[in-house]
Amino acid sequence: MFGLSKVQGSSRIYSKPTVSTGAPGLRHLSRTGVPSSDGSNASSRLYVAFIILLLMLTPRVDSSWWYIGALGARVICDNIPGLVNKQRQLCQKHPDIMQSIGEGAKEWIRECQHQFRHHRWNCSTLDRDHTVFGRVMLRSSREAAFVYAISSAGVVYAITRACSQGELKTCNCDPHKRGRASDDRGDFDWGGCSDNINYGIKFAKAFVDAKEKTVKDARALMNLHNNRCGRMAVKRFMKLECKCHGVSGSCTLRTCWLAMSDFRKTGDYLRKKYNGAIEVTMNQDGTGFAVTNKDFRKATKNDLVYFENSPDYCLMDKAAGSLGTAGRVCNKSSRGTDGCEVMCCGRGYDTTRVKRITKCECKFKWCCAVECKDCEESVDVHTCKAPKRAEWLDQT
Repeated sequence: MFGLSKVQGSSRIYSKPTVSTGAPGLRHLSRTGVPSSDGSNASSRLYVAFIILLLMLTPRVDSSWWYIGALGARVICDNIPGLVNKQRQLCQKHPDIMQSIGEGAKEWIRECQHQFRHHRWNCSTLDRDHTVFGRVMLRSSREAAFVYAISSAGVVYAITRACSQGELKTCNCDPHKRGRASDDRGDFDWGGCSDNINYGIKFAKAFVDAKEKTVKDARALMNLHNNRCGRMAVKRFMKLECKCHGVSGSCTLRTCWLAMSDFRKTGDYLRKKYNGAIEVTMNQDGTGFAVTNKDFRKATKNDLVYFENSPDYCLMDKAAGSLGTAGRVCNKSSRGTDGCEVMCCGRGYDTTRVKRITKCECKFKWCCAVECKDCEESVDVHTCKAPKRAEWLDQT
C-alpha cells in the first residue's frame, strides 16, 4: 500500500504473500483516478466492481481519509466508507488538493516508518485495508497519538508545497509576504515565493478535523488535540531563506522568503513528543483533559496526549492489531530498542550468515568519475525467534 508495502518486510527476513494494490485494473489510472482513454467501458465497469469488492472484503474497523494515498481521488470521494459529508464535499470540490494529500500520505507514512524502524511497533501498513494501520489505531495509545499528529502534519506539508509549486487552483505563494521587513541581520525585501503555510493549515484543519467534530467523546477530543499538534509542528520549522545582492556578492541588499524545512525535522520533533506524551483523562465537562498522574505537569497544546497504555507488541495479537516481532531484524550489540534483547522480548534470536556486495576500493578518475570495485563480504544477520506455539495461540 502507498508503495510502502516493502517496509514491513524490510525489517523481517521473511514476508507473507500479499495482494498488491497495483493489480490489473489499477495500472491504467490517470493521476486523478479516472481510467485512461484506452480502456473500454467494460474494463471501467470491471474496475469499479473491483474497488467495491475490495472495500466490501476489507475488515471494517474505522475507515479513514488516510486511504486516499492508495486510490484515486474520484473513486474515494464516491465510494470509500468513513468519510463524513464535509470531507466528501471537500474531496469532490478540490480533486487537485486530494491528489496532493494522497501523495503526501506516502511521505508521512514513510516518515512514520523511519521514526519507528527500531521499535517493536514499526508503523506497518496493511495491504487492502482501508483503515491503513488496522486495529492498532482503535486503542487510544501513544502510537495512535503519533499517527494522528504526523498524518495531520503531512497534509499541511503536502498542500503547502503544492501551493508553492503552482499545482493548485485555489492557492499559490503567500500573498502577505510583500514589501519590506527586518530580522536580526537588518532590513530585507520580501521576494521569491514564500510557502503559504497558513492556507495549508486552514485546509488541513477543515478536512482532517471534520470527522472528529461529528462526535463528542473522549477519543474525538484526543484526536483533535493531536491533529493540532501535528499542524503546528510544521509551522514551527518555517525558516527564512535569503539571496544577497551587491558588489562581489555582498549582502548590501537581501531578498528573502519563508520556506518549510525538510519534513524530517517535523518527524524528529513529533517523535520526541511521542516519547514525552502525557496520559490524560477527559475532564468532567468534556471540554479538556486532566492529567492521570497528578505528579506530572499538565498537558500543553504542544504535547501529544493519550488515554490508554500501549500493548508490548511482542506477540501477534489480532484484537490489538499487533503483528509481533517474530522475524524482525535486531542488533546484537545494541542495548536500545533495536537490540535483540528488547526487540525479541527475551525469546532469543536466530543468526544467519549472508553475503553482501558492497562498493570498495573507489578511485577518482580524471575527469570526472569515481570507479569502484564490487566486493563481497559475509555478515551475520540476527532475527527474533518466533514464540512457542502455545504462547502465540493465547494472543490470537
